Amino acid sequence: MEKTKWIDIKGNHDSFNIPHLDSIQNYYRKYSAWHKDGSFHYIHTTSFGNYSFICVDATLSPGPKRPYNFFGILNMTQMAQLSFMATESLHSNHTIWFGHYPTSTIISPAPGIRTLMSSATAYLCGHLHTMGGLMPVLHSQHRGGTLELELGDWMDNRRYRILAFDHDLLSFADLNFEEWPVVLITNPKSFLYSSSAHEPLVKILYSTHIRILTFSPSVIVSVKVYIDRVHLGNAHQVSGPLYVLRWNPQNYSEGFHHINVTVQDASGRISTRSHIFAMEENLSRRFDFWPSVILLSDHYVLARVLFGLIVLIQITLLLVFRYVQKPALKGNPGLLTLTSYSLHVFSKTNTFYYSVLVLNLYTILGPWFVGELIDGQWGACFSFGVFVGGSFLQGSVTFVVGILQILFFNLPLMAYLCWCLFLRCRGHSFCSHIRHGHHLMAVLIHLAMALLLAWQLYSCYFLQRTYGTVAFFLSPMRTWLVVLTLALIYKTWTLKSSELRTYIVEMKTYQSS
Repeated sequence: MEKTKWIDIKGNHDSFNIPHLDSIQNYYRKYSAWHKDGSFHYIHTTSFGNYSFICVDATLSPGPKRPYNFFGILNMTQMAQLSFMATESLHSNHTIWFGHYPTSTIISPAPGIRTLMSSATAYLCGHLHTMGGLMPVLHSQHRGGTLELELGDWMDNRRYRILAFDHDLLSFADLNFEEWPVVLITNPKSFLYSSSAHEPLVKILYSTHIRILTFSPSVIVSVKVYIDRVHLGNAHQVSGPLYVLRWNPQNYSEGFHHINVTVQDASGRISTRSHIFAMEENLSRRFDFWPSVILLSDHYVLARVLFGLIVLIQITLLLVFRYVQKPALKGNPGLLTLTSYSLHVFSKTNTFYYSVLVLNLYTILGPWFVGELIDGQWGACFSFGVFVGGSFLQGSVTFVVGILQILFFNLPLMAYLCWCLFLRCRGHSFCSHIRHGHHLMAVLIHLAMALLLAWQLYSCYFLQRTYGTVAFFLSPMRTWLVVLTLALIYKTWTLKSSELRTYIVEMKTYQSS
């Protein structure tokens, strides 16, 4: 603290189960270097200009238990505050925004968080933890030229980042702890991470030296520089970690070029850093597709749309097959005709039709459960958001949970009941359909439904462990649904033949023909 300026911010793990910012459970206020909740603007002053750092605090207050604070939320007051900071930062050489959440996981009112930070050179974030190792590099660029640079976590992956401004050109390196030597090429900088809107890129063309920062606990013994596989020479130390090598940038004024720097220290450790650079601004290179989708999509919007479509499709199926005439079973009907027929039987049987219709409507309207979303504070969870501690938190992860619930339970349950009813129409009982051929397939289908039901039961257990016993009993979408499922399955196999008489007659006529 005496030698280094520390700027730390909260993440979603710091706001789990926090009733309010003044709570003694808010450890950030006590243990952080900044000792201040909320967004802030720090200006670093140098002899050659000012550099602004704007923190975006999108953590939830109150902060519910997991998983309902995976997304950050900014309200109108917070957006106005950030807008004021953005205006203040226009007088600085550069502005760096940073926050825990990627912009794709921040819910913000118009004009949106990306628009507010459009004057920034880069936005630094974390939160996604390399997506379990699937995305070790998550970098992209907003339309206005602002870089969005997610960094893997320190706790499990021991990742950290070094940034440097060299003549107001931003360079950075994402590194693994205790891997030495550390190498960062600051001039010429990477073309992929360049922005003509925020950086004086022409300075590369008129620079006199290649510049490299390199660090190691041991003495650096060599810094070899290659461009397009041609060895230009060894860079020499100027001051501290800065090494330079004279060059003529005019030799590389056209097209793309590849710079490679190999550094060796006295302990024999070798590191190599390379990237592609260019002097022409009209050339084009793009970030990888998936990192851009992950960082630049508004995932909460996609989740809302997908959730709505899935529910709408299931309700539409019920309504269509309820009121459209059922197909005649003639000749050799295919799988599609038999599936359609079973959906007709299902939709025209009141018990199942109204049960599943109400289930779908309830999935939208809720509440899914009522319980202690924060220890000592009661709340209710809906698809469209969470009410807790007198506050309403907009729906985000709730829609994802809803999608998983429908895809992995509600829809399979409907399909399973349709299949059972179809077997009943063919004159089978629960035991006879297993004995009557295709028994392996029947066993597999029942086993699949049993596994899905086990998953639903586990979610009830998770609910009880996380939100309390009351939440377990006041949970229509978890505990009550298990009871409804068992009742519907029982009803399917004990349904009186008189209720299916028309379909049984049709099926017998078809089978005899």
